[in-house]
Amino acid sequence: MQTHFSLAQLADPNIAEANKILRACVHCGFCTATCPTYVLLGDELDSPRGRIYLIKEMLENSRPADSETVKHIDRCLSCLSCMTTCPSGVHYMHLVDHARAHIYKTYRRPLMDRLYRSLLSNLLPYPGRFRAMLHLARLGKPFAGLFTALGLKPLAAMLKLAPAHVPSEKASLGQVFPAAGPRKARVALLSGCVDRVVKPSIREATIRLLNRNGVEVVLPAGEACCGSLVHHMGREHEALAFAKNDIDVWTREMAGEGLDAILITASGCGTTIKDYGFMLRTDAAYKDKAARVSALANDISEYLVKLGIKPPASPSGIKVAYHSACSMQHGQKITLQPKQLLTGAGFVVRDIAEGHLCCGSAGTYNMLQSEIADRLLKRKVVNIENTASQIVATGNIGCMTQIASGTEIPVVHTVELLDWATGGPLPEPLQKAGFGLHQANNSPGD
Repeated sequence: MQTHFSLAQLADPNIAEANKILRACVHCGFCTATCPTYVLLGDELDSPRGRIYLIKEMLENSRPADSETVKHIDRCLSCLSCMTTCPSGVHYMHLVDHARAHIYKTYRRPLMDRLYRSLLSNLLPYPGRFRAMLHLARLGKPFAGLFTALGLKPLAAMLKLAPAHVPSEKASLGQVFPAAGPRKARVALLSGCVDRVVKPSIREATIRLLNRNGVEVVLPAGEACCGSLVHHMGREHEALAFAKNDIDVWTREMAGEGLDAILITASGCGTTIKDYGFMLRTDAAYKDKAARVSALANDISEYLVKLGIKPPASPSGIKVAYHSACSMQHGQKITLQPKQLLTGAGFVVRDIAEGHLCCGSAGTYNMLQSEIADRLLKRKVVNIENTASQIVATGNIGCMTQIASGTEIPVVHTVELLDWATGGPLPEPLQKAGFGLHQANNSPGD
């Protein structure tokens, strides 16, 4: 794509990067076939190619964002399916991230939109606040339909997604969980913000599984949100503050007893942490530390494959539909490892039709763009249920919450199944569904 940035504009490293990305686009349109919003809406401006044109025009002219541009950028899920499809290697993620930061700086959103976004950015990244909010949401949940009728769809969506029960934490920051037997490695495990509150069982299962396999796990004191949530809302200054905090925390841990890896169980967080090196590339004080952190960052599935885990005592034969989160398959290019682990643990793994398409979660998307998110969820659930599986497994808390809201099939994190298969407790969603390993013999037919 031909661009026309001035030398003065190109002096800005973010504009220079945007220029490089724009020039890589050859207008081929391959991205349109795999873009969830284009597949649903059929509007060129709701495709990656269309959004690239909008971003190019906005940045080249150094103009504030307008409502039309914002509408189409907001509809982007940042699923990054386009990056998997693109034959030219267009780094759409960095381009749309820059566009969102520009929108945040130059566009004044309508009042209610500002309020929703402020609410989410000031609650979700802070576990204490988020937990308190969820307790209140339980009281408001019966009124979700009323809020929809009043036109307060984001608020209604927030209430619908709120869990009926807020579990308590069994592990806290600052704790170290020693390996069972000789120590093979020492890792930091990201506690996160949403899954720490909504699904602490993921962290507990991860710790048990790693400990059984000779890995010492530390939950570093002072760790906070990775910054992913606010990063994708264009609040770049807040995202970088979160990133710097966690980089400092992990760097201190490296300088102390050392770390062999930084493990993440929420793939959306993993995509962002692996990008810290890029995000802080112009910060002299942090660029080297950020690059080191990004290099140590591993999704739990890719680390477990490298580690090698003890096989189960006996295979289960339980059929599992594996949903590959967008941030996993497109953001981190992790596709085979989770399925390899599940198969090795005795599960029968079934692929889901249209597996490249987003479930509609996408961070805060299912709250801020609930109508499109609901359509994507219904499409995803049909494809999941067509697999005739007994369980849905995935590696991202957002996907777990979204999919569970649309199907009766129990949804669990991949690591919870691996923990259960190798000696851990039965995950709570499977308990509620009346599961046990004996069910393998009574599983639905192929």
